[in-house]
Amino acid sequence: MVLTERRAGGAPGTQPTYGLGAVLADVLGDDLPVRIECFDGSAIGPASAPATLVVRSLDALRYVLTAPGELGFGRAYVTGALDVEGDIFAALALRDRMPEVGLNASQWLALARLAGTAGLRPLPRPAEEARLHGRRHSRARDAAAIAHHYDVSNAFYRMVLGPSMTYSCAVWPSLDATLEEAQAAKYDLVCRKLDLRPGMALLDVGCGWGGMVLHAARHYGVTAVGVTLSAKQAAWARDAVAEAGLADRVEIRRQDYRDVRDGPFDAISSIGMFEHVGLARLDEYFRRLHALLTPSGRLLNHGISRPPQRRSRFHRRGFVDRYVFPDGELHEVGQVISRVQGAGFEVRHAESLREHYALTLRRWVRNLEDSWDDAVAEVGAARARIWRLYMAASAVMFELGHTQVHQVLAVRSEGGRSGMPLRPDWT
Repeated sequence: MVLTERRAGGAPGTQPTYGLGAVLADVLGDDLPVRIECFDGSAIGPASAPATLVVRSLDALRYVLTAPGELGFGRAYVTGALDVEGDIFAALALRDRMPEVGLNASQWLALARLAGTAGLRPLPRPAEEARLHGRRHSRARDAAAIAHHYDVSNAFYRMVLGPSMTYSCAVWPSLDATLEEAQAAKYDLVCRKLDLRPGMALLDVGCGWGGMVLHAARHYGVTAVGVTLSAKQAAWARDAVAEAGLADRVEIRRQDYRDVRDGPFDAISSIGMFEHVGLARLDEYFRRLHALLTPSGRLLNHGISRPPQRRSRFHRRGFVDRYVFPDGELHEVGQVISRVQGAGFEVRHAESLREHYALTLRRWVRNLEDSWDDAVAEVGAARARIWRLYMAASAVMFELGHTQVHQVLAVRSEGGRSGMPLRPDWT
């Protein structure tokens, strides 16, 4: 461990006063996997560490002291009062120590003393923090939550997601596949699970930038409707449809799934939208999709899920809920299957893609870091920081099994007639 002293005054006989680094060393212990450098000149951790946490100002202490836990650290990082240089995945290894870290009275007083008289007065929340109003999962509040997350900048998302503009877990045919190949493989898997054929009608709920409807129309000959609440996604998707020459077969709507009244559809896909539905709306969601399907029509629901022991929603005081997915909720896959069947579906297949999402997120982080200067110019440093931290931390959560993702395939059986093969024919 390296510790730099900060001496007050410097007169002969003056006792040295140790800086913030000494307090952090007392809290976090020795043999850190990263280096921490502080604004007062103190530092702990090896100089050769793959990542350095830089505490740039007293504001970092104020955020942490007035909002303990991940929210305070998140606010400090978003504003730049706390920074990460080097490998952010290595920096996240510090989280292994955090569950065991607690401040005793002397440590708390030491931090408060360093922060000064203003240390316990909350700073203004960063402008990027979500501020939603109204009843949770009402149409208006859902639209505001979607706008917060997706109506950032299509150019920014293009830097992160790549040419496919696909913001959901890819399916990796091999570790050396490109991101575009893996996203195409995901869409193709969904199409095969839905048994799409020329002339069929597909509804894609939460269509994003149009990747699924474009793939299904181009490669499987369907007509397709894609719905999204995001104005910027809808605009991009319409342009992509026109550019592909598929405007006669693909329609993009800015519409809530609860307001879709046409159909019936031969198949429905929902990829990466399910996290926004909410536990209180699950039954309504699946009943609505059931009503929109023809007999023997299939539903493919692709969504992030959680192990049974984890929280049922993103912690409302947590970083992800405040900055990334406001009102987002995750559900255990067994509960999802029960709700699907309770709406009248017959569940025929469930598949975990957990490791695939970790790989996808790591590629997105690489894309963002490779385009960092352009990303900051497009959306600002704070927004770029949010996405870097969120995606890197999410990759680690998937790798550790703390977060999951499942595809659940269900059919609207009528009189025992499902139209399903005796064994899966899409593998």
